[in-house]
Amino acid sequence: MGRMRSAPFLLLLSLAAPATAAPVRATYEVFVAGMAVLQVEATFDLRADGYAVETRLATRGMAAAIVSGSQTSRSDGRWEGELARPRQFTSDGVWRGRERRVALEWQANMPRLLALTPPNEEERDLVPEALQGGTVDSLSALAVLARQVQATGRCESSASVFDGRRLSDYAARTERRDAIIPWRNGWAGEALRCSFEAKQVAGFRRDQRPEQAPPSVGTAWMAAPYPGAPPIPVRVEIPNRWFGPATAVLLRAQPSVP
Repeated sequence: MGRMRSAPFLLLLSLAAPATAAPVRATYEVFVAGMAVLQVEATFDLRADGYAVETRLATRGMAAAIVSGSQTSRSDGRWEGELARPRQFTSDGVWRGRERRVALEWQANMPRLLALTPPNEEERDLVPEALQGGTVDSLSALAVLARQVQATGRCESSASVFDGRRLSDYAARTERRDAIIPWRNGWAGEALRCSFEAKQVAGFRRDQRPEQAPPSVGTAWMAAPYPGAPPIPVRVEIPNRWFGPATAVLLRAQPSVP
C-alpha cells in the first residue's frame, strides 16, 4: 500500500466527501505560556477527486520581536483510492531576516526538488533517494486525516512525510470525543480527539545524532466548524520542552469565496 496506509474502509472516502462543498477558510491563534505567538490563516479545499491546502503564518506579539518570521505553504494533489498523491508543494518564508524556500513536485509518486533555499548541504544530511518514493508533504498528510475523520469518524492514518529536507514517519490514532469549552475566544463544541506522532528517520542536522531527535507528539481535535463543512483541526496542542505546550485555537471559519 506504499508509504501511506490507513484503515481499509478509507476506500469509501471518495463517496463520503462532499464534491460540491466550498473550501473552508480558517483563522487560528497559537499561544505559548499564555502569550499569542503566531497567527495562522488556512484554507482547506477537500473535494471528492482531489484536495488543496494552504497555510499562511506570521509571528506576533513578543515572539515577533524575538524571532520575526512569516511563511506561506501550499499543497495540492489527487486521491488514488485510499492514497493521497500530491502534485506539488511549496513553502516560502522569511525567518530572522533570512529567506527560506522549498518547492517540490511529484512525478510517478517520486518527489523532485525544484528549489531549496538555503541549500540543504549547509544544515543537514541528504535524504537518500531510495527513501523518497511514495512520500507526501505535511499538508497532504493533514488532508488525509481530515478525509479519514469525515468518512469514518476515526483518526487512524499514517504517512511518510518529506519536506525537501527531512523525512519523518507520521501516525495518528483515535482517542475519544471531547467537549471543547470556550477558551481565548476560540471555537467550542464536540470534537474528535486524535493523538499523533512524527518520528524523523532521515535528513538530520549535521551536528545531531539520530537519537537526539525525539519523536514530535501532540494532540489534534477535529470537527466540522459549521454545518456542511469538512472536519478540520479546531484545536491543536504540541508539547514544548521549555515553555509548556503550544496551543493552536480556531478563532473563526467560513466558506472561502473566490
